Amino acid sequence: MKKSIVFVFITMLLVSCSVENPTEFSEKALNDVFTSINNEEVKFKEILEKNKGKKIVIDVWASWCKDCLENLPDVKKQQEENSEVAYLYLSLDRDLDSWKEGVKRLKLKGQHYFMKSGWEGSFGKFLALSWIPRYLVIDEEGKIAVFNKTKITDSVIIKELKK
Repeated sequence: MKKSIVFVFITMLLVSCSVENPTEFSEKALNDVFTSINNEEVKFKEILEKNKGKKIVIDVWASWCKDCLENLPDVKKQQEENSEVAYLYLSLDRDLDSWKEGVKRLKLKGQHYFMKSGWEGSFGKFLALSWIPRYLVIDEEGKIAVFNKTKITDSVIIKELKK
């Protein structure tokens, strides 16, 4: 009996803590403002528009993040294997200089943006960020195909990229 109650409690806890998997970005997330590597302010919806019709991998990361850095070799390998896919790096670094130095030092290829609003901004809240790295895949129609993954090697990401 005790085992049954514990099982039910744990199941309810896990279900209540699960993150919703939306297929579209909220209006607030789309209007959140990022800084480009060239210091231009750009709304997230403009970043998506720039990549319209392409499959997109979004990597939410920071140059100080140990797990982010450990995943980078796999991200780079995946980039080589999927050259037709757009790779967006959205940084949660503490400041612009640290972010730009990290991009340069780590030789990251792709499109780079700084999340001005940080963890608690509209975009971060939409993602329900609690950990980075965080990976998303956007399909060619602009829908969120993969929402909440912390490993770029996750089978769901691999499967989506092969479609």
